[in-house]
Amino acid sequence: MFLRKVSRFFTLHSITRKTMMEAFLFLGWARIVKQFPFSKITPSLGNHMEETPFHGNEHHGEMVKDISCAIHTMSRYTFWESECLVKALAGMKMLERRKIECTLYLGTGRDGSGKMIAHAWLRSGSIYVSGAEGMEKFTVVGKFAKKM
Repeated sequence: MFLRKVSRFFTLHSITRKTMMEAFLFLGWARIVKQFPFSKITPSLGNHMEETPFHGNEHHGEMVKDISCAIHTMSRYTFWESECLVKALAGMKMLERRKIECTLYLGTGRDGSGKMIAHAWLRSGSIYVSGAEGMEKFTVVGKFAKKM
């Protein structure tokens, strides 16, 4: 099983492999960053309580979709927790490297038993890079616009 996945990885186009490896590395970086107090992280996230435009990123669409795919795929193969905030931070960093604007959203809500839960998602233009699943159940309590 493992060898089959490794061999399949090496059959991918070299650009796809590079993007997948980059996603894996940034997921690791984001997991480490998540350990710091949030107040230390926020200055690097962008403009607080601002958003980037929902339109105007059409020429970056394929690249944004490739990054989203790489993050979702590689998050299944990490040895650490790679949930919503880790994925969003990794995606934000990958988009920043390519000088593509994005907005990180932080939301809170309640689960079925009434317990408070949180969620993070990332959007670039009209494309949701990560966390789109279930975002409608959360109230936005913070957003950060990474403008280029």
